[in-house]
Amino acid sequence: MEAPERPWRTGNGCVIVRVRLTPKSSIESVTGVGETAEGPAFLARVRAVPAEGEANAALEQLIARWLEVPKSTVHVTQGAKSRVKSLTISGETGCLEDRLKAKLSSAG
Repeated sequence: MEAPERPWRTGNGCVIVRVRLTPKSSIESVTGVGETAEGPAFLARVRAVPAEGEANAALEQLIARWLEVPKSTVHVTQGAKSRVKSLTISGETGCLEDRLKAKLSSAG
């Protein structure tokens, strides 16, 4: 039986996470997992507006806090002007995957 698709994949020394962003929210949080045209994605909300990269910067900070990793390791690498984005998180992939699995199980 095939495992369900996850909202992340591993790269070379990193994990690439798919996130659907809702800007101009009243709260800043990761609220679960949802389906997108690209596949499953973590659902994130930030207060920042989607202008001049403010929402992307807020998303990078949110994901860094959420996964308890340094902010400098989290970068939007795809979809900068889209709601569905790919974030690259540099670091030890096994440890990052363990944190993501724990977040996924608590979100579901």
